[in-house]
Amino acid sequence: MPTIAIISQKGGAGKTTLALHLAAAAQDTGAVSLIIDTDPQATAGQWAAWRQDAPPEVIDSPPPRLAAKVAQAKGQGAQVIVIDTPPHADSAARAAVEVADLVLIPCRPSAFDLSAIQTTAKLVQLLRKPAFVVFTAGPPNAPRMYQEAGELVNGYGTPPCPVILPDRAAYRHASAEGRTVTELDPAGKAAEEVRELYKWTCRQIDMPTPRKRKAAR
Repeated sequence: MPTIAIISQKGGAGKTTLALHLAAAAQDTGAVSLIIDTDPQATAGQWAAWRQDAPPEVIDSPPPRLAAKVAQAKGQGAQVIVIDTPPHADSAARAAVEVADLVLIPCRPSAFDLSAIQTTAKLVQLLRKPAFVVFTAGPPNAPRMYQEAGELVNGYGTPPCPVILPDRAAYRHASAEGRTVTELDPAGKAAEEVRELYKWTCRQIDMPTPRKRKAAR
């Protein structure tokens, strides 16, 4: 029953998008997944309302109650828990890292964003939690850019995830409908990248590599 924290001190890094899609990818393989939203803006909660509370379930939690909420969710059968956090909130980020088995740090491959994750990198190192940077919202075809960005974050002590989630219109179209890219266009590039990211995530936390759940007849 792994807990995955999505943290970044930089706004606009794609934390909520990453959290929603990881949890939905888990749900799609048959796991009972849950998103815990610690962001007062409650963007994940709004997304859940737009999809009329279809799974994965989204609940909110203030940072001081996060550990209790995680324990309660596990006791009620949650198999994969993904924590979404607000930017510029040290208490929420620390609380999420403390209960996490794995930390993912979304980051745009730009100079300002790359510089901003140093604070997050220091936090995960202080708490001795495995963490990776997931590059998001950059150009789809820029291998040299991602290579250089990867070398930089490696220097911070937070290695880059090999799966990139570049900027694709499918994310905007899906979120406006309360859906995910895997629901909007299952055969699209964005959906394929999300599934690959979830498979990679499973390997980091020693979960069996998932197979897509068969549709009910």
